[in-house]
Amino acid sequence: MKALSHHLRSFFHISSKIRQSYWEDTLSHNRRSLLVASILIIVLELYNIARVLLLSSARLSTLNNRIYFTFYLVLLGIGVVYLILSRLLRHAARPVRWAVQYIAALLMMLWHTAINIYDLYQVPDGATTIFTTALWALIIFVQMPPQFSLPMYLLAYGLFLPLSGPSLSSGDRVNLTITVVVALSVSMTMYHNTKLLLSQQHKLDRINRRLQAMVELEPLTGLLNTAALQKRAEALLAAREPVSLIIVDMDDFKGINDNLGHPCGDYVLQQVALALRSVFPNAHGIGRIGGDEFAVVIGLIPREELHQKARKLQARLGQICWQGQSVGVCCTLGVCQGEGALSYEELYRQADQVLYQAKEAGKSRCLIGELIRPEG
Repeated sequence: MKALSHHLRSFFHISSKIRQSYWEDTLSHNRRSLLVASILIIVLELYNIARVLLLSSARLSTLNNRIYFTFYLVLLGIGVVYLILSRLLRHAARPVRWAVQYIAALLMMLWHTAINIYDLYQVPDGATTIFTTALWALIIFVQMPPQFSLPMYLLAYGLFLPLSGPSLSSGDRVNLTITVVVALSVSMTMYHNTKLLLSQQHKLDRINRRLQAMVELEPLTGLLNTAALQKRAEALLAAREPVSLIIVDMDDFKGINDNLGHPCGDYVLQQVALALRSVFPNAHGIGRIGGDEFAVVIGLIPREELHQKARKLQARLGQICWQGQSVGVCCTLGVCQGEGALSYEELYRQADQVLYQAKEAGKSRCLIGELIRPEG
C-alpha cells in the first residue's frame, strides 16, 4: 500500500527541476490552443446566432429557439471574454494566466455538457457526440496536470450521466463510461510523457552546459582558455563598453618548475587562479592564456584602485607555500584600458607592450597604459 501511495505521489508530483519549464510550456501550449478554439467558437456562434435570427422562420418566438439562442450567446461570451482577458493579462503572474486558461477550458467543457443534455431531452434517442467530442478535444489540445484535469472531466461526467436521464440506455451509459475512462487514461499518459520529455530536455541542457564549460575552461586552473577569454573581450568591445585588459605574467616561473618540480608549478598556477578570482570578483572573464601567463577582462577601473588590486594580488601570491615552505611567487601586470572601436588583437597587442615595459623596468610591478586607437 505504501509503495502504491508513493508511486501515485511520484506520478502527480512535478520535480522542482522542471516545474518552471512545465508551467511555461503548459501556458504557451494552451495559449495557442485556446486562441484557435476561441476564434472558431466566435465564428461558429455568430453563424448560429445569425441562423436563428435570420434563417429561422420562428426566430425567437419559440422557447426552443430562445434556449438555443441563449446557449450560443453564452459560448460566444466565453470565447470573447477569454480573448480579452488573455490579452490584458499576458504579462500577469503565472498563476493568474493559468487560472484564466483553466476557467475558460472548464466553462467550455460544461457548456458542451449542458447543450448535449438539452439535445437529449429534445431527442431522447440522440447521441452523446457533443460531450465526447468536447472531452477529447480538451484532452488533446489543452495541457494540464491531473490534479486539475481529473476534477474537470469527472465533474462534467458526473453531471452528464444523471442529468441525461432516461435518454441513455444502459448500453449507452456503459459505452460513455468506458470512453471517459479511456480519455482520462490518455490525459494522464500525455501528462506523464510531457514530464518525461521536459526531464530529458533538462538533462540534455545540463550536459550541454557541462560540455560548453569543458570547451571554454582550461583544465588545470578552471579559468577560461584563450579563445573563450577573447570572446568575452570581443563582446565588450562590440558594445563599445569601457574595457581594461590586464595581462599577468609570473616572474621567474621557470625557476619554480626547475627547482621544486612540475607538481609544485601546477599547484602554484592553481593558487594564482584562485587569487585572481578573489582580487577581481567582478571581472567579465579571467583566463590562462599561456604557460605562466594570465589575463583579466574587466570594465574600466580607476588607476589607484587598480594599483591597490595589484598590491593585493602580489600579497596573496607571496603567501603561496609548497610543503610548508614559501615559494616566493610574484608577478608583473601590464594593463591597457580605455574605450573605442578596435579589435581584440589590437587591445592585446597594446596590453602586451605595456607588460614588456613593466618587465624592462624591473618586474614585480603594475604598469597601466591608455588605449591608443590606431590611426585611420
